Amino acid sequence: MAILALLPSIGASSPPTKILSLDLCSDWLLAKYADHSQVVALSPLLKQYPVKWIGDKWPIHNGSLEQILQLKPDLVLSGEYNALILRQRLISLGFRVEVLTLPRTLPEVMAYEQRFLALIGLPINQASQPPPTTEAPNQPARLLLLGANGIGTGRQTFEHDVIQQAGWSNYLESDGYSTLDLEQLVTDPPDAVMWSAPKSPALANQFAKHPALHRAIPAKQWLSSRYWHWQCPGPWAWELIKQLQEQRTEWSG
Repeated sequence: MAILALLPSIGASSPPTKILSLDLCSDWLLAKYADHSQVVALSPLLKQYPVKWIGDKWPIHNGSLEQILQLKPDLVLSGEYNALILRQRLISLGFRVEVLTLPRTLPEVMAYEQRFLALIGLPINQASQPPPTTEAPNQPARLLLLGANGIGTGRQTFEHDVIQQAGWSNYLESDGYSTLDLEQLVTDPPDAVMWSAPKSPALANQFAKHPALHRAIPAKQWLSSRYWHWQCPGPWAWELIKQLQEQRTEWSG
């Protein structure tokens, strides 16, 4: 099959009608906002990390250059860390590839969502709006966001902004993501723990099940949410804020 016959036409100014995603976060945004007829394929990551609200009606490509050439997308969306070699190859072949830089603050989440809407031809005013800011108490309760493999989320992350916006204080004072120390948690436990990993018997979740941790932090202080809300920045961040606001009210009550 000749590659030239599969290359896209360049210079179209109308909204894209054949959009293809290379990463999970773009998959989710397309499933939320795009018309089904606009999307030729979501990424194979969607099969590895399925979420119920998307379902199984969306087409999914296998990640190969050959199949993407056959689909002839007029817009390819990718996260900054995904499919580096593949997307460079697509660019060299003349495809329009737009890289969405992952936000690290809540204002960046808004800009990220608006840029996505503009790329697929929708008005940016369709972007979801954040809930009102909750006034935090003078000494807000310390919340630990705990993920798989004992990884905690610290400052300089969009998750940190979510925690603060909801009126909590982040238990971790370090930046970024770090492996937690069980002894430290037991000695100085947080006021509450948000468990942000899927329920699974996998070894990756054994840290959160340690008996010492549960002796130090009673069951009523363990909060839960839909774990996928924490996986990709997007409009679901506002849902998280609302949920954490409600949970803070219940916790303090």
